[in-house]
Amino acid sequence: MASATETAPLTPAAPAPARRLPRRLVAFFERAALPLLLVAGWEAFARSGALPAALLPAPTAVLHALGDWLFGLDESTQTYSGHWVPDALASLTRVAAGYAIAALSAILIGVAIGWWRLVERTVEPTLQMLRPIPPVSWIPLAIIWFGIADKPAIFLVFLGAFFPVLMNTIHGVRGVDRNLIRAGAMMGASESQLLTDIVLPAALPSIFSGLRIAIGSAWMLTVTAEMVAVKSGLGYVLWDSYYFLRYDIVLAAMISIGLLGYLSDLGLKALMASVLHWQKGTTVQGR
Repeated sequence: MASATETAPLTPAAPAPARRLPRRLVAFFERAALPLLLVAGWEAFARSGALPAALLPAPTAVLHALGDWLFGLDESTQTYSGHWVPDALASLTRVAAGYAIAALSAILIGVAIGWWRLVERTVEPTLQMLRPIPPVSWIPLAIIWFGIADKPAIFLVFLGAFFPVLMNTIHGVRGVDRNLIRAGAMMGASESQLLTDIVLPAALPSIFSGLRIAIGSAWMLTVTAEMVAVKSGLGYVLWDSYYFLRYDIVLAAMISIGLLGYLSDLGLKALMASVLHWQKGTTVQGR
């Protein structure tokens, strides 16, 4: 007769909470080590006196400016004191609008170019001629067409986000295994079913790569547009503070933009992990 130890189910024991906590702490410090090291070096260099404090504010001075911009501590940031949230929301709105329009249109056009040869021959050459033109070179035309308001900023964000998503979508569709298409056709799938059930899911990893590249471009173009085309947002604060030699606010605006861009990318990564959950068992990202 088999013993109790021989008949026990071979299920792996769940990690105890006490074990998971140190691992999370270790992962946190792994991510935070380099930023903390850079900030410490920046603080030491700023305090060394190699550059005037007005030209290179120390991290503590920048954090103080950011705190006043956020919470209105002592009005050291003058007119911006306590106005961080409205400024950030203005930039977020422009990024969201331009990015959503760019993502939707680029995925649709990219699938069409990758799937239909006629669309490839008629549409792609024009888009490829427009792609090398820097989005900032459209600023004069954007201001003439849309005036000084949100529209030119959204237009520039659209230009910056459109082409990364487009190129990755085309690449993803063209990289679909022909055997999958043949198998679907042999089972009687229509062209629309091939596109929605085989081509689009197979192209999703490449599309998400384009979306992640595009969100960074969207933030860069938002700041550029806010410097010249609108009178609100984080980019406008950055540029306006430069004129008044308030480099602590300039750096606080740069940190805010970097943080919001990082959080946007984290959101996309979470969405990608949810949609592409099957990749964890088949690719190296599941290690």
